[in-house]
Amino acid sequence: MGLACHIAKIHSESSVSKNAREIKEYIEEIYWGSRKRVLLLGHSKGGVDSAAALSLYWPQLKDKVAGLVLAQSPYGGSPVASDILREGQLGDYVRLRKIMEILVSKVLKGDLQALEDLTYEKRKEFLQQHPLPLEVPIVSFHTEASITPSVLTALSHVAHLELPIAADGNSTRIPVVMPLSAAMAACSQLLVARYGEMSDGLVTRKDAEVPGSVVVRPERKLDHAWMVYSSVKEEPGDQADTSQVCEALLTLLVEVAQKRRHEMAMKDE
Repeated sequence: MGLACHIAKIHSESSVSKNAREIKEYIEEIYWGSRKRVLLLGHSKGGVDSAAALSLYWPQLKDKVAGLVLAQSPYGGSPVASDILREGQLGDYVRLRKIMEILVSKVLKGDLQALEDLTYEKRKEFLQQHPLPLEVPIVSFHTEASITPSVLTALSHVAHLELPIAADGNSTRIPVVMPLSAAMAACSQLLVARYGEMSDGLVTRKDAEVPGSVVVRPERKLDHAWMVYSSVKEEPGDQADTSQVCEALLTLLVEVAQKRRHEMAMKDE
């Protein structure tokens, strides 16, 4: 697309407000170096952090940001976060809590302290105090997980294990895999049973949609981990991979921003 890609080196386990400030500073650094406006794409909590940066620092960023894509982001909050931290809910079931903690640390890239910012109570409070500026072009992308035999048996590549250097001077890297898709599917069914809400396993559809945004709801069943970890099994040739989906979302965002500018110009005339 002719875009230069930069990855903000933030720590997802940090608070939303801390990461928002770091993203704001990173946007300013990129803008002053290139004199080009920035498109933001944030997955999961990264989308929440990016949206918060625009909410908190819009006067400083309005001429530097062209739009925002939130991919599978708990913009309205996460039932998983609320249930883990709320007394009398999932947090009281030790084994289930442990499973949720693993999902949070491996997929949401956070810890229980960062989780508090994603509870419904905290998100409602934040959004009331710091709403997103209406003029920001926004695309919301979210998916649903499903339980199928292939999902339940799939293993996801989550890390590499580096073995000691061998006699030939080379180290050996062994892929570390775990059944993330199966865990996501099971969690999705739990959320349907508890709340009657479809989700990707961690974020419900309604919580991932930013009010007033252009919403993308793919028919393909994809869980929350899909955009984070590549599957050990190669993607089918007729299915888009994560990089293609991100490119499509950014392309759509550019179109939305251009349409928004055109509408504003016509209104001014």
